[in-house]
Amino acid sequence: MSEAVRDVARGDDCTIDDGATVGYGGFDEPTRIGDGATIRTGSIVYGDVTIGDEFATGHDVLIREGTTIGDDVLVGTKTVIDGRTTIGSHVSLQTNVYVPTETTIGNNVFVGPGAVLTNDEYPVRTDDGLEGPTIEDGASIGANATLLPGVTIGENAFVAAGAVVTVDVPAASLAVGTPASVRELPESLEGANQLA
Repeated sequence: MSEAVRDVARGDDCTIDDGATVGYGGFDEPTRIGDGATIRTGSIVYGDVTIGDEFATGHDVLIREGTTIGDDVLVGTKTVIDGRTTIGSHVSLQTNVYVPTETTIGNNVFVGPGAVLTNDEYPVRTDDGLEGPTIEDGASIGANATLLPGVTIGENAFVAAGAVVTVDVPAASLAVGTPASVRELPESLEGANQLA
């Protein structure tokens, strides 16, 4: 293999495509990857990243330092995880998702294509620190939704496609619109995601 693999501890049955870079950046902590991982061409995984078993990327994924990812996680093509982020197990981040620093994503979470999570309430204008969203276990985020800094999406909540979430979304509820309003979760959307 001619992939760029630097300081990496990897489990059994890992596939790192030619043209992928793992362990980028010369950090004190190595990249750690569990068993059965697949990292596709064009993807870059920095040092100081810990990834569980059965992990897979699409093409051209970026995962920055200080990120911890659980088991059975899919990171779709051209998705960016900007570091200092925690992602649980059985998570699906679809194509073109942006996850900023200081974000927490629970277990059994689905994030649809083109979703944008943000962590800076007043970019460039103030220096109030960064606070990414928290997405609790079992939540689903629709395509092209935007989550503003510091919001919490409650357990088993559902954010509709294109919604702009400016306030917390309680557990087992639905957020729809721009800015999103919170409604009762329709019976057809109740229950946990089936990502495992």
